[in-house]
Amino acid sequence: MSEVLQDLVTLLKPSPLGENTFRGETQDLGFRALFGGQVMGQSLAAAMQTLPEGDWQAHSFHVYFMLAGTVTDHLEFEIDPLRDGRSFCTRQVKAIQNGRAILTMICSFQQPEDGFEHQAPMPEVKGPDGIASQVELARMFRDYFPEKVRDIYTADKPIEMRVIDPVNIFAPTKKDPVKYLWMRADGQLPDDYDVHCMLLAYATDFNLLPTSLHPHAKSYGQKDMQMASLDHSVWFHRPFRMDEWLLYAIDSPNAGGGRGFCRGQVFNQKGELVASVAQEGLIRQIQLDKKS
Repeated sequence: MSEVLQDLVTLLKPSPLGENTFRGETQDLGFRALFGGQVMGQSLAAAMQTLPEGDWQAHSFHVYFMLAGTVTDHLEFEIDPLRDGRSFCTRQVKAIQNGRAILTMICSFQQPEDGFEHQAPMPEVKGPDGIASQVELARMFRDYFPEKVRDIYTADKPIEMRVIDPVNIFAPTKKDPVKYLWMRADGQLPDDYDVHCMLLAYATDFNLLPTSLHPHAKSYGQKDMQMASLDHSVWFHRPFRMDEWLLYAIDSPNAGGGRGFCRGQVFNQKGELVASVAQEGLIRQIQLDKKS
């Protein structure tokens, strides 16, 4: 396991403060605010620590982002154990920073069981071999990034992401609202399924909302774009490993009212659908000369 991956796994595991209360640290990824995927991963991990004994596995979570977080202050996570059943457990998580709730999550866990199965087919796309990673691309365009975030954007990443036919974020052109990318953790992970779920929760917040800008020839790299996740949901369908290649197939069926709606499907290389994702977020073009 690489050092940056070990650091992320440690970051995503909040420390207990008291009964159903946890403390988490933050990381600066060069964005204008705290990365929402980090808070989602930490919230899920905190909830996992409150489950009763048994083979509980996360099967879904639903998040609302209420306030932008900072990268300079720690987080506190308050867990409300809503239900402990024989097959399902439900938890409500409130992520708090500086006394204010910045995120709420409802997450559900299930004891594994067999049942009917069907799934959508995996898209026929190029495999991960030979595709440049997002970090490699960032290093090619290093001088285009603002100096204050240049080193952050071009540093080694804990999760490698390889986008098929990537957008030039500094000079985007109109494209269909579809994106395919391969992703995997940078190193071997332990056989702890909770860790793999935490990391997938973290990773699904990358690349999703920007897909809604493809038809409008806009990108998050442009100064006149204001973007923020508003809500986010993940359903875990089948066991998977984050240290093996996963295909993240994203589309955006709608944009309107200053919001973009995006969906994602996550497949392993066997073609199994392991997770589904949905998110709506703010995509607002602002006039820079009028911005206070």
